[in-house]
Amino acid sequence: MASNPSPGDSTSGNEAKRAARVIPITDVSSDEGDLYAARKKIQPRSIKGRFNTVRWAMVWITQIVFYGLAWLPWNDRQAVLFHLVERKFYIFGLVLWPQDVLFLALLLIISALGLFLVTAVAGRVWCGYACPQSVYTEIFMWIERHIEGDRSARMKLDAAPMSARKLGLRAAKFGAWGALALWTGFTFVGYFTPIRELASEIAAWSLGPWEAFWMFFYAAFTYVFAGHMREQVCKYMCPYARFQGVMFDPDTLIVSYDANRGEPRGNKKKAREGQVVGDCVDCDWCVQVCPTGIDIRNGLQYECIGCALCIDACDQVMDKVGRPRGLIAYTTERTLLAKKPAHEGWREVMAHILRPRVILYTSLLAFIVSGFAWALFTRTPVKMNVLRDRATLAREVEGGKIENVYRLRIMNTSEVARRYVLEVEGLPGAAIADLREIEVEAAGSRDIAARVQVDAEALQPGSHEIYFNLQAVDAPDVRVHEKTSFLQPR
Repeated sequence: MASNPSPGDSTSGNEAKRAARVIPITDVSSDEGDLYAARKKIQPRSIKGRFNTVRWAMVWITQIVFYGLAWLPWNDRQAVLFHLVERKFYIFGLVLWPQDVLFLALLLIISALGLFLVTAVAGRVWCGYACPQSVYTEIFMWIERHIEGDRSARMKLDAAPMSARKLGLRAAKFGAWGALALWTGFTFVGYFTPIRELASEIAAWSLGPWEAFWMFFYAAFTYVFAGHMREQVCKYMCPYARFQGVMFDPDTLIVSYDANRGEPRGNKKKAREGQVVGDCVDCDWCVQVCPTGIDIRNGLQYECIGCALCIDACDQVMDKVGRPRGLIAYTTERTLLAKKPAHEGWREVMAHILRPRVILYTSLLAFIVSGFAWALFTRTPVKMNVLRDRATLAREVEGGKIENVYRLRIMNTSEVARRYVLEVEGLPGAAIADLREIEVEAAGSRDIAARVQVDAEALQPGSHEIYFNLQAVDAPDVRVHEKTSFLQPR
């Protein structure tokens, strides 16, 4: 494992080559050998820059969607609601029932393949910009900065003995965290119980036990994970950090330090005569801004979430000392091994974008998305379940007819009330007794009993296939066709 020379030391050509070597993703950055090393609290430095702006844009977008979507009305109901009591999923104009579990499975597969594709091309950008753990940690740290101060002020406060001022600042911070966590838990539960009803129950102190449990449970996890555990979740609990290595290849975009240009580190103005010094001034800003506390100059590490805050920090330092940006940049392993400038990694990505791994993920994703869209587009907005009445398999009724009784559940998955005509076919002379039209409310269901009668002399004893046809009166293309059996006793 290559080690970086300290500032002011001269480095031979062979040592520079070793320093430029990319450290494998499986290497551990700091506490190697300490299986149960004590946690060192990280107080990240605030930084401004283009990548930090993108991160905060993602914070705003994701939270506006999360907190606002639950309150968006749609057809006199919530636009997005996973109603567990009714066993229906409302997604704008789409109503999904338990029988539509195929769509959920396809959606999960699409999400997984999309994540694999993004990771193969651009590394852990999901972790750095859109992961809920990263987003909420950033929000909680923003609250912390505005209450306790910048990095140096927070470190002094941590080291200071308990006092009235420290107690007040901590109480204000924890209180703000708790309020945000409770609102997050409330919003989360509001996607499974209508949020306006939930708010009314809370105002009336009549919140149900399950709603209360999940609201406080989710709030507690948000508080602990984003407020206290922070980078520990990314390092030790998130499985994505562990298996991401199998999706990386030499052309995957990663955040890396250009050791060829930066080593040996030191201040050129203070360097001795004849001493070779690289562009890295060893200011440690890249370490101070890192939310997981790693030193990107040690090579690629699994703790790196690809947030690129170290790039923003390094670019600012390079601007101050009058050197070109790009000492730390999004690049690829191929670029580093070729000893090209790190900022040229984008060119390598574009030059090798059509590689087997990317083509495979893209093809699978396109195929499944197409299947998902086709299934959704051709989905019939009515469903019917047919069950035989077990209490009465077959019986003889007036007129010398044999009657079978069926229990039908008709589910109208559209947002408008509809009337349906029910017919039976498959047997000569088969008819449904005392049933003409069936009306079902919008996004509702109705259970009915259907009595099918056939002349006793028209059938041989045994089981015969029949079909129930359900046709919407106002929509000829809305129809279902379900098979069952008719029993003729011996």
